[in-house]
Order: sequence, then structure tokens, then C-alpha cells
Amino acid sequence: MQIRKAYREISPELLFYEIRDFALKQGATLGEAKLENFSLPTDSSSFLSRGTLTFKIQDPADNAEKECLRAHIVGSAKSETKLMLDSIDNLFPEAKFSALKDDLDFLFSSYEVPPNPNKAD
Repeated sequence: MQIRKAYREISPELLFYEIRDFALKQGATLGEAKLENFSLPTDSSSFLSRGTLTFKIQDPADNAEKECLRAHIVGSAKSETKLMLDSIDNLFPEAKFSALKDDLDFLFSSYEVPPNPNKAD
């Protein structure tokens, strides 16, 4: 399953840490957590943030820990922050993914940028 969202005037760092906490709440363990900041070429006092989070969970089939969830966050608190969240369905069930999405929506829905109906996918 996948979630793609865009938010206006929200700190990418806040989104990064909230997603981390929501996934841990659903029983996943943190694999990778990387947050980087880049200055904008047109304004060195403004920054663009890029975050990547991976989560693992125990696979009941072979008792190995495997990646079950990955989040990518890119944006700026001054403008727009985009989120792409992917799960591996057989490892991170729909119920857990839905609960994570509900938590995310509860905190951030008022900052969400509505999808553009004229944009072709």
C-alpha cells in the first residue's frame, strides 16, 4: 500500500519524527533514519529537508527481520512538504497501515494540500 500526501507550512522534521513514532507504535522497529538539510540555491538562509525512514518487522514465515515500511519526506516549512509512505502488505498488514494513516491524518489533515483534480497521473 502507498500514501502520497503534500502538506503546506509544516516542518519536514516534525513529520519525520511523528511518522517514526507512529510506526513504532504499530510494532515496527526502526531500520534507517536519515534526515538531511540542503540550502536553496536562490536563498542560502532557506533550507530544503530530505528524510528517509525504514522500518522492519519480524517475518513469521522465517523469523527474520525484514523491511516492512519506508517513508520519504522532502520539503520546506516555508512552502510545501511531500510524503511518500510505502508498506509491504504481507509484512505490515492493512490494519496497521490504516491505523498509522489515521494517526497521521488526525495530526496533519488541516495542513494537507488537496489533490489537484486537473493533474494527470
